[in-house]
Amino acid sequence: MRLRNVSFLTVLLFGLCGLVSLSWYTAFSSSRGDVVDIYQREFLALRERLHSAEQENLRRSKELNLVLEEIKRAIAEKQALRDINRTWSSLSEETRLKLWNVSSSKNVLQLPSIFHHLPHLLNREDSLQPAVHLGQGRTGVSIVMGVPSVKREVHSYLTDTLSSLMSELSPTEKDDCVIVVFIAEADQQYASSVADNLKRLFPAEIQSGLLEVVSPSVHFYPDFSRLRESFGDPKERVRWRTKQNLDYCFLMMYAQSKGTYYVQLEDDIVARPNFFTTMKNFALQQPSEEWMILEFSQLGFIGKMFKSLDLSLIVEFMLMFYKDKPIDWLLDHIMWVKVCNPEKDAKHCDRQKANLRIRFKPSLFQHVGTHSSLAGKIQKLKDKDFGKQTLHKGHANPLAEVTTSMKTYQHFTLEKAYLGEDFFWAFTPVAGDFIRIRFFTPVRIERYFFRSGNIEHPGDKLFNTSVEVLPFDNIQADKEALIEGREKTPKYHRTEDGFIRIGAFKNGIAEGEVDPTFGPLEAMRLSVLTDSPVWVILSEIFIKKAD
Repeated sequence: MRLRNVSFLTVLLFGLCGLVSLSWYTAFSSSRGDVVDIYQREFLALRERLHSAEQENLRRSKELNLVLEEIKRAIAEKQALRDINRTWSSLSEETRLKLWNVSSSKNVLQLPSIFHHLPHLLNREDSLQPAVHLGQGRTGVSIVMGVPSVKREVHSYLTDTLSSLMSELSPTEKDDCVIVVFIAEADQQYASSVADNLKRLFPAEIQSGLLEVVSPSVHFYPDFSRLRESFGDPKERVRWRTKQNLDYCFLMMYAQSKGTYYVQLEDDIVARPNFFTTMKNFALQQPSEEWMILEFSQLGFIGKMFKSLDLSLIVEFMLMFYKDKPIDWLLDHIMWVKVCNPEKDAKHCDRQKANLRIRFKPSLFQHVGTHSSLAGKIQKLKDKDFGKQTLHKGHANPLAEVTTSMKTYQHFTLEKAYLGEDFFWAFTPVAGDFIRIRFFTPVRIERYFFRSGNIEHPGDKLFNTSVEVLPFDNIQADKEALIEGREKTPKYHRTEDGFIRIGAFKNGIAEGEVDPTFGPLEAMRLSVLTDSPVWVILSEIFIKKAD
């Protein structure tokens, strides 16, 4: 009985173990599947957290870069502030007070500036800095002459204008003025090419400080596409006159601190002899300082003189209305605001304005261009008060026989030009052409002056043409024309037929002194070295004998 019970217990025990094993196996298999799912979910969550951390890292990196830039800017501003403080401490109390009233952020009231009228200038720090700037920065002169110039589709008169202005200045006058050429184009390649050309043609004038060349930043001009049409003008003309107003503003702002008076000119004019001293004396002889404009030409904006002290007022007024009206209307409005009484009639207003706008006669400048800076516009404007144009200038030259290989046009002969009766005009010269002056008796020459072109035909000049002399005693001239040294090198070039080359035409003019060691001269000659693209006019011949 006991044995049977033991067996039963044994079987029962094995059964329970099997059941427990089966249950454990079933539970283990089920839990294994759940663990895999848990791992997958944790892996996906981890990957998501890594992605978020990466995005946060990028955001923090950008923030750090911005902070670094702010630190750099703060350091630069701190250095600039030190410089400003040094300058500030050197200013007078009155000047500091005025600047504080204008610039202090603590003040509620702020004065307007150019940025109020041209807010786009705030987008770039260099928007008011000239892109091209040639010259010596001369200041303290009596007169600054502003010459704006733009790209013209047909013909540029700029170099002829500059030649006319500078050829009529004496050495003393050249030291008392500045001519500022403003290349009014945002095209930097074009502006640089014009500047390089002027640097090549007028190196001495730029080096001395007489001539300066500037152009605006590409960011100076606003968007002209949003201008509204007015006064019946088409959009292109509104754009043209609006840009022109800004050109005048830039030029006046640049020139303001350079001299006592500012004269507005154009790039297609010629000047009368002695124009500089005439303008200066007329300004100094005014009975009062109430005048605002002195006019030396009746045309447009040519030959208008202003006191430099008045330029700030004029520029500010122009900036307020630069989009609305052309420059000549704006100038008239300025004077109306200053002196006209709305309760009185127009005649009274005109009399009052006549005290501000004073006319000089005869005109000192003549307009010569026919192709306007406005595309497609032809303008044959002439100043009637300029008087009869002098197309030649005569001198008492030594008696001589004059001959030329060039074909003379009509009655404009070389003989008349040498005698001072008219100018010489010839068809297009080619290489090898010449003008020869053979003196009746050998003569000692101190200096010479030849001018090609004239007011009506300023482009008919001599190009690449040399000035040559033929000494009477060639043997002595050869001895004297050597520079002493280890090797005796000829100082002058001698041609095959015995002439000595002493000079050349530059900008249509040849002038210089004759080496006294040459002794008496038998002849002088102008030799054309290359083919010319235009006809030629010789409007002045001056050969001065030595005393």
